[in-house]
Amino acid sequence: MEKKPLVYFLCTGNSCRSQIADGFLKALGSDRYEVKSAGLEAHGLNPRAVQVMREAGVDISSHSSDVINPEILNSADYVITLCGHADEHCPVISNTNVTKWHWGFDDPAKAAGTEDEVMNQFRSVRDSIKSRIEQFLAEGK
Repeated sequence: MEKKPLVYFLCTGNSCRSQIADGFLKALGSDRYEVKSAGLEAHGLNPRAVQVMREAGVDISSHSSDVINPEILNSADYVITLCGHADEHCPVISNTNVTKWHWGFDDPAKAAGTEDEVMNQFRSVRDSIKSRIEQFLAEGK
C-alpha cells in the first residue's frame, strides 16, 4: 500500500485551531492523508473546541495536546501553521521536500464576552478552518 502524505498542523498550544484542523482533515480526508497536530507548547485540549467540533459532527475528545516532535516535523509532506506565533517560531525543518504553508486564524481561546459570544467566535474559526480544509482537499494537494 502506498504511503499517504503526512500533514502536520502546528499552532502555539495545540489546544484549539490545530486540533480543529486535525479533526476536519481526518474526518474528510483520512483516506488520502495521514494527519497529526502539535504545538510549540502543550496547553491541553480546549473543551470549547471539543464542543464546537461535536456540533459539526466530528469527535476530537480523544485527541491529545502534544509538543512538536522533530522527527514527525522532518518526515511531514506538509507543515501547516495556523497562527502567526507558530509560523514565526516553528523549528527549522531539515526536510527540503516539505511544503510549508501558513493559514492564519484568530485564536478563539482569546475571545471575550458572554459565553454565547465566545462560543460564536469558536464556531466562526471552526467554520473558517473547515472551509480551508475543504479547499485543500479540492485542490488535491
